[in-house]
Amino acid sequence: MLRYIFLSEKSWHKDLFKKLQESFENDSWLLIDSKEDFNLETLEKFKPNKIFIPHWSHIIPKGIYEQYECIVFHMTDLPYGRGGSPLQNLIVRGHKSTKISALRVEQGLDTGNIYLKEPLDLSGTATEIFLRASEIIGKMIFDIIKNKSIAIPQVGEVVEFKRRKREEGNFTNIIDLDKIYDYIRMLDCDGYPKAFIETDTMKFEFDNAGFDETGKIINANVRIFKK
Repeated sequence: MLRYIFLSEKSWHKDLFKKLQESFENDSWLLIDSKEDFNLETLEKFKPNKIFIPHWSHIIPKGIYEQYECIVFHMTDLPYGRGGSPLQNLIVRGHKSTKISALRVEQGLDTGNIYLKEPLDLSGTATEIFLRASEIIGKMIFDIIKNKSIAIPQVGEVVEFKRRKREEGNFTNIIDLDKIYDYIRMLDCDGYPKAFIETDTMKFEFDNAGFDETGKIINANVRIFKK
């Protein structure tokens, strides 16, 4: 019997975890969804063969990734797009599609060897994209286990992304409708600060955006509050 840890703090990955448990019912699976539970003591008790990481906002400690095979799923065609906020950085750069890279965690940020890559469509809201990505990641995990995939070094030009800050969701000075739509949709997901505009006294946060039939008007929900 093999042992696998599934590491993600995102609620939408719980269904994926259950599907993997069902697909590999003869193996043992453990879901970890909090930083406090992801430690060497837990790992030493469970003794995982692999640790799959669909989404994790914290640095993996060196003592863990050097001792255990940690596989993270990054939403860019590595080595393009190493670093933070991959989805938002891709969309603001005008990308319509990307690849999910499954890579081994090493000391450098997103520098590890690649197991495999799969294409991902970037249309829709951040929520829709993450749900679409979750299905693809599930298939990738299945392939890695079944095919005993071997990771190989990254090839290509390195392009690094910086983690985007909350204030970068401000589209007050953007005049292109397509870009405004992108700003709203790329942050339209639980756990992310909404795209916004502001005045001296008020802040307006937007979600659920879409163009009308003319393609010249964006309809969206707005939340207004005093600064």
